[in-house]
Amino acid sequence: MILADKITNLRKKNGWSQEELAEKMQVSRQAVSKWEGAQTVPDLEKILALSRLFGVTTDYLLKDELETEELTDEPDRVPVKRVSLALANEFLAWRERAAKRIAAGTFLCVFAVVPLLLLAAAVETPGCPIPENLAAGAGLVLLLVLVAAAVAIFVSCGFRSAPYEFIGKEPFETEYGVDGMIREKQKAYRPTYVRCNIIAVCLCVLSPIPLLIGGLLGSETTTVRLLSVTLLPVTLLLAGLGAALFILAGVRWAGMQKLLREGEYALRDRRKIRIKGAVSTAYWLTATAVYLIWSFLTNDWEVTWVVWPVAGVLFAAVMCLCNLIIDRDGEK
Repeated sequence: MILADKITNLRKKNGWSQEELAEKMQVSRQAVSKWEGAQTVPDLEKILALSRLFGVTTDYLLKDELETEELTDEPDRVPVKRVSLALANEFLAWRERAAKRIAAGTFLCVFAVVPLLLLAAAVETPGCPIPENLAAGAGLVLLLVLVAAAVAIFVSCGFRSAPYEFIGKEPFETEYGVDGMIREKQKAYRPTYVRCNIIAVCLCVLSPIPLLIGGLLGSETTTVRLLSVTLLPVTLLLAGLGAALFILAGVRWAGMQKLLREGEYALRDRRKIRIKGAVSTAYWLTATAVYLIWSFLTNDWEVTWVVWPVAGVLFAAVMCLCNLIIDRDGEK
């Protein structure tokens, strides 16, 4: 029995159409038709995927002399989960709410240093009744409170996302009509997604302008120096709004891609997602540690905030390098 016949028999035994098998294998229906018509042979990666999908050995698929199915020795094999139309709508609704919360938490992290900067500027104002130590202490307390609020938001979102963690991380099937519904939502949301990304990019690019203006003004007089310090929070606000918009649009879009198994969430890219997630977590934990250590050792909070825009720029470079390394390893 040749490979083409075995694939056809196994597909029919499971009650799947060619379209359904193509969806599970993340290939086109034409590719499945060519496999079953003996016009082409699946590559090794697809053979392994077929073996796991049908629960048979690769020997059974590849060797012509094996007429009876050889099942894989996986008695505890977990069945593939199914995503219903109701679950898909529930997941997308949660992603929309989560996008707003995560965006708000991100903005709070960027905004947290603003009260400290404003209090520092207020202390330098002639006749200010607030002692310098009190202003610094109040600024640090507000910073920690805002960061704690942001962390609470992130942790809450993590717990609420637990029922949907398998989406994008494990193999799953979608019931009839789910993919069509998601594609309609994706098509309707695309203009908003593009518009939010354009505005976010513009805000991030323009955010250093107030800082540059403050540098050009100099510090000859107290008034000019205060104005320069006041412009720093404006830069942070613009950068924070840009980051929030990126997240607001990206979280919803990523949710749709997870359900459709497209982009970075395609089955073949699952290893890349895990590696990039680990690198991203380690990177931002390191950036946070650098910021806190530098800030507490020098007490120059009005200067150390530059860690975040620099880290944001370098993060894009780190992710690009990570992609190149993963892709190169995958080609070996």
